[in-house]
Amino acid sequence: MIRCLVIALVSALLLSAAPVKPFLHPGIAQTRQDLEFMKAKVKAGEQPWKQAWDNLLSQSYSSLDFEAHPVVHIARGPYGRSSNGDRALTESALAAYSHALQWYVTREPAHARKAIEIIDAWSGTLWDFEGNDAKLLAGWTGGSFCNAAEILRYSDAGWSPQSMTQFKRMLLTVYHPLLKDFFPEANGNWDAAIIQTLLAIGIFCDDHAIFDSAINHFLHGPGNGGIAKYVYPSGQCEESTRDMGHTQLGLGYFAKDAQVARNQGVDLWGAYDNRLALGFEYTAKYMFGEDVPAYGTLSKVGRGHFSDIYEPVYQYYQGVLGLDMPYTTKAIAQTRDRGWTALVAFKGGPAPAKQHPAPAPRGQFQAGALDAPTIQPPASAVHVSPGQSIQAALDSLAAAGGWVVLEKGLHTLKQSLRMPSGVTLSGQGGSTVLYFDPNAPASNTAIAIVNAGDDLHDVTLRDFLLEGSTLTKPPTDPNGDHRTRSYQHAPSREGVALAAQHPGQMRNLRFEHLTVRNCTHNGVAVRGASQVTVVACDFSDSGSAGVPGPGLEHNLLLTRVMGADVRDSRMDDSPWGSGIAVSMSRDVVISHNETARNARDGIEVADSQDVRIQDNLVEANDAGAIVFSCQSSVVSCQSAY
Repeated sequence: MIRCLVIALVSALLLSAAPVKPFLHPGIAQTRQDLEFMKAKVKAGEQPWKQAWDNLLSQSYSSLDFEAHPVVHIARGPYGRSSNGDRALTESALAAYSHALQWYVTREPAHARKAIEIIDAWSGTLWDFEGNDAKLLAGWTGGSFCNAAEILRYSDAGWSPQSMTQFKRMLLTVYHPLLKDFFPEANGNWDAAIIQTLLAIGIFCDDHAIFDSAINHFLHGPGNGGIAKYVYPSGQCEESTRDMGHTQLGLGYFAKDAQVARNQGVDLWGAYDNRLALGFEYTAKYMFGEDVPAYGTLSKVGRGHFSDIYEPVYQYYQGVLGLDMPYTTKAIAQTRDRGWTALVAFKGGPAPAKQHPAPAPRGQFQAGALDAPTIQPPASAVHVSPGQSIQAALDSLAAAGGWVVLEKGLHTLKQSLRMPSGVTLSGQGGSTVLYFDPNAPASNTAIAIVNAGDDLHDVTLRDFLLEGSTLTKPPTDPNGDHRTRSYQHAPSREGVALAAQHPGQMRNLRFEHLTVRNCTHNGVAVRGASQVTVVACDFSDSGSAGVPGPGLEHNLLLTRVMGADVRDSRMDDSPWGSGIAVSMSRDVVISHNETARNARDGIEVADSQDVRIQDNLVEANDAGAIVFSCQSSVVSCQSAY
C-alpha cells in the first residue's frame, strides 16, 4: 500500500476555525478587557499609550467639529480617480472609530453622540458602491465602522435600537453583497482588507457564516486571496516588486484579520508556520536597506517609509509567543512618534522568558537564471550578441555540436528557434533575455524554442531568461499583466516545446538555471523523450485560459517521458494550470521543488508509473496539492504543504 504523507496543517487550522460558541462582544479589534486596559493606561499617562492617544487626538477626524457628508451613491475609480464621496466615507469611518474610542476612555457623551451621528448619517443614506475600486473602498471602511459600532453597542452609549437596526441593514444589504465573493483577481491587499470587514460584519451581526467565509478565505483564498498567496515561503510578498506602500498595506490588513480572529478564539497568526511574521520581518529588513533574497526586482518605491502596521504583529509574535522579531521591533521605533496603533494593539509587559528564533524562510531556491552564468563555456563556444542571428549560430553547430552563448541584452525572435542535437544554448544569467517579437508574422502560437528533428538528443538550455509576455519586462504592478495574460483571448505564446513522434524518441535533454515565465501556453513542454533533467529552474506564471481551454497548459508539462529528474526548481503561479503536470510517463523523480500558488494543482500525475515525489514544498494551490489520477503507480510521496 502506497501512502502519501502530507502535513495537513492548513486543514487543521480550518477545522479549528469552526464556531463552537457564541461570539464574544465587544470583540472586533478590541475586547472589553482590551478597552479597559487601554483606558487605564491613557488615564495613567503611561507610554507609549499616552503618545498614541495624543497622536489620535491630533487627527482632523478626531475633532468634535467633524461633520459627515454622506452620499447615496459612492464611486471610486482606479487610484481614487473619477470618485464621488470616497474621501468623505473614509474620513467618516475613521472619525466614527476615533470618537467611539474617545467616548470609552473619557466617557464624555459628546464623543458618543458624534460617533452615533456619523454612523446614522451614512447608514440612513448610502445605497451602493460603484467604480473600479468599489470593493477596495468598502473593505477599507467597513471594518472601522463596525469597530465603532461594536464599542457603542456594548458601552451604554445611548445608541437607539432603531439606529442599530439601520446600521445592520447597511452592512447586510450594501457592504456584504459587494464583498461576499471577495476580489482575488486584484492584488492581495484588496482581499486582506475585505476579509477584515467581513470578519467584523460577521461578529457585529452574529452571523457565523459570514465570519467563517472570511476565515476560510484567509487560509485558502484562490487567486491572490489568502495569506499564503500574499506572503511566499521566503517571506517575499506578492506586491514586493510593486512598491513598499502597497506591500505594507496588505501586510497591515492581514495583521488586522489575525487580531480580530484571535479575539474570537481563532488562530490565524500561526497559519503556515507563522507566515505573517515572516512577511513582516522580510519586508522590514528590506525597508531598512538590507538585502533579502528575491524573485524579480524588489521595488525601491516607498522603501524606508514605515506605515503604522507593526504594533499588533510585535505584540503577538514577540510579546505573546516570544518569537524574536528584530526588524519589526526596529520598525516600531519609526512609527510610535506619529502613529496611534499602539493604543489599540500594544499590551506591553514582559515577553515570555523563553525566546524563540526569528521565523525562518522556507523554499529558498537559487532557481532560474542568476546574476551570472553558473558555468563557463568552452573556448570554442560561438557567441551571439543581441541583434545577431541565434539560428545561424545553432545551424553552424548542427553537425559537430558545441556551445552557443547568448551575450547580455535582449535577443528578439521573429520565428521559433529550431534546436539541433548536441548543442548547449547558454546565456550570461538573468541579464540575457530571449523574447518573441509580438509583431512577428502571425501564426497559431508563438513558440520561442522547438526541436529541429524528432530524434533530438544531448541538448542543454541554461543560464538565460525566456520572457513569454508581450512585454519585454514585467510592469511595476506585475499582477496587471498576469491578469491580462490569463484571459481567453490573450496572445498565444509558449516558451519551450520539444515534441517527438514516439515515446522516448528524443533523449538526454537538460534544463539548468533556466527561467521561463509569463507564457500563455506551457512554459516548458517535453513530449516523447527519455532522460529529461530539470535542475534549479524557475518555470512560473505560465498557462492561461486560452484555447484549448483552462487547465491544459502548465509551467512544466512532461508527456510520454521515460526517465525524468525534476529538482531544486520553482514552479509557481500558473494562472490556470498546474506547477508540474506529468502524464503517460514512467520513472519520474520530482524532488525538492516549490510548487505553489498555482490555479490547479501543485503537482499532477496521470497514467504514469514509478513516480517518486519527495521533499517538495507544495502549498496554496487552488485545486489540489499533489494529485494522482487514472492508473498511476506511485513509488513514494513525501512532500509537505
